[in-house]
Amino acid sequence: MGELTSKLTALPGGVMTDEVGVITGDLELRTRYDEDGTLTTEVRYDGAEEWYGLTGADCKLYDERDHETVHTVLRNVLHRAPIETG
Repeated sequence: MGELTSKLTALPGGVMTDEVGVITGDLELRTRYDEDGTLTTEVRYDGAEEWYGLTGADCKLYDERDHETVHTVLRNVLHRAPIETG
């Protein structure tokens, strides 16, 4: 089993979780790859203890080497830095 974590910022509109709905702000993403190929995805507020399931993001991988790539893609899609105007 492998586990990866990354920090990200989710703006208004945020990240949908199974347990508490949409969360925004400074978050952590965790993905866990199990021996059967299941990839579990969770998020939490940065520094918090409780993790929430990321709605619709769990999947099955056919090769453990894809775990890091999928984690990076999820992090990049979910991370949104504020747009500077002016």
